[in-house]
Amino acid sequence: MTVTLIVLDSVGVGALPDAANFGDTGAHTLDHTLLGTGTTLPNFAALGLGQVAGVASLRTSVSPRASYGRLAEVSPGKDTTTGHWEFMGVTLTHAFQTFSKFPDEVMAAFDALTGRGHLGNVPASGTTILDALGETHLQTGEPIVYTSADSVFQIAAHVEKVPLGTLYRWCEGARKLLQGEHAVARVIARPFTGTPGGFRRLGEARRDYSLTPPHETVLDVLKAAGREVVGIGKIPDIYNHQGFTREVHTDSNMDGVDKTLAEMSRRPDGLVFCNLVEFDSLYGHRRDPEGYAGALQETDARLPELLNAVGPEDWLLFVSDHGNDPTHRGTDHTREYGLLLAYSPGVAAEDLGTRSSFADVGATVAELLGVAWAGKGSSFAQELRGA
Repeated sequence: MTVTLIVLDSVGVGALPDAANFGDTGAHTLDHTLLGTGTTLPNFAALGLGQVAGVASLRTSVSPRASYGRLAEVSPGKDTTTGHWEFMGVTLTHAFQTFSKFPDEVMAAFDALTGRGHLGNVPASGTTILDALGETHLQTGEPIVYTSADSVFQIAAHVEKVPLGTLYRWCEGARKLLQGEHAVARVIARPFTGTPGGFRRLGEARRDYSLTPPHETVLDVLKAAGREVVGIGKIPDIYNHQGFTREVHTDSNMDGVDKTLAEMSRRPDGLVFCNLVEFDSLYGHRRDPEGYAGALQETDARLPELLNAVGPEDWLLFVSDHGNDPTHRGTDHTREYGLLLAYSPGVAAEDLGTRSSFADVGATVAELLGVAWAGKGSSFAQELRGA
């Protein structure tokens, strides 16, 4: 059996009850994007996305093709690592540390590592900081360091000034530096190309260097049980490459869909786990509702291919890891429910309600694949099967 799990990165479906604590009262990535742009997603609506509690932007279906629900996040955060770790059974009691500026001792150690100075060390959008500092970087060769409201240390460098291998070594060194009191969830390599006024990030060459999950995940138990675990896109990076039997890089949402379809066609006995990141990275942070809506439409158009690739006993699940409402203030993620859709050919749709933790996803994946999981999360596999 193959279970395919696709994360629609940042496609939140409404503010969580504690959203006010994060400054996100009223956020609703899906509704605000679709209603504000007049966009429809006919294939996702037919699947049952309009049935999800709190979703007002899509029509409901008389006979939805998939089971549907929404996911409440237990862990105190709204970032990629927090959400994905919780999917696979790791719930945090404390949020990852964030910085508005990295301490002088951290930057001094980083400069010693690279043998150069640095530019930036500020919170910034990844595209606007290239406009501001890219030309200076080309002149000096000093890497651009920036962060965000997420727990990240991002290093941008032009590939003609800093070879990719060098940038990756700097990130590996920074990962070792950023531990303990200075630990961040991810160090991210952000290579770019182009000329002033036309810089372009190279998504396919991005690398994320994450902390290692603090204990065993569903991915680990699947792998130990002999199941295949295929990570597509940035998924393996998020778990520091633990628990995977195969890793597949991608350079866009549609490349991610293509490579997911290729893996599904192999019918692996296990999990195919993909993240489609561009909703978040290209449009949410840039507060671009039109671009976000276009990316959703593009994915909606590929949905029939994905459904047709699901074998008779297989499952296809869609989830989201947080919000990034492109109509909200600032450039940060938003604290929202995650969406949940689960499809298998010929299986009747069930209302899965509001799940009490993202960890229910991993627990369900384990049960569907016949692997024991004693960690966090309550499986809804029996509900999917109508039992």
